[in-house]
Amino acid sequence: MLKDRVRERIQRKKREMADEYTYMDITRFTANPDGFYATNSPYQKSGPKGFIEMKVLENDKLYIRVDLPGVPDDAARHRVDALRKKVVFFSGKTLDDGYNKEGVREYSGTAGLGCDCCEITGVDDVKMKDGVLRMIVSRVKVKNDDKKCTLTFPPFTGKSGRRQEDHPFLVKGPQGAMFIAQTKKVCEHDESARLYLGSFGTLDPSTAPTLDSITATVKFGVLKIVTGPLHNQ
Repeated sequence: MLKDRVRERIQRKKREMADEYTYMDITRFTANPDGFYATNSPYQKSGPKGFIEMKVLENDKLYIRVDLPGVPDDAARHRVDALRKKVVFFSGKTLDDGYNKEGVREYSGTAGLGCDCCEITGVDDVKMKDGVLRMIVSRVKVKNDDKKCTLTFPPFTGKSGRRQEDHPFLVKGPQGAMFIAQTKKVCEHDESARLYLGSFGTLDPSTAPTLDSITATVKFGVLKIVTGPLHNQ
């Protein structure tokens, strides 16, 4: 009986501590009546929205850009569906930075043709840089030559809203957006560069990290900020 009471007391104490340190990610919502500029990142202020961008080039090939934050430049994989030849499978995994093993993310998704009349013949100019995968997809019409192609694009190519959207290709790891200063127009097919602006702090205004205790690194398209112990001001 004594052991049971002690065990219950320990469990109650753990629950109290968990309640005391429960936080809500307020960055995923906005009080601005206009909403977020881009719901894939609450910090994005301009540039193409969305986790994925697709467009038809003048030579009738498809340009595809996919955001895979944190994936190293040599760690993205892709292959064409050999059976139907309609989509390109892609995947990637972030590295363990030593801070939080549960923070490792895995991505997996598809992109390609949204029509019944064409097939993919190849994927060229594949480049993974700063957390963004870009590729050029070649296609050929295999039926209905007398009709116009009914190519359609996925619905998550970019929009604004009041709530940050989850990454559609994230299959493992925490959701959330990172913010950086400004991206460049890396590829000639990019619509434009993208601008991000954000800040971070504590819920308790009496505590704040000091400037000399903050370190930041940008790698593979992800900004990581590490602060020292918080002190009363």
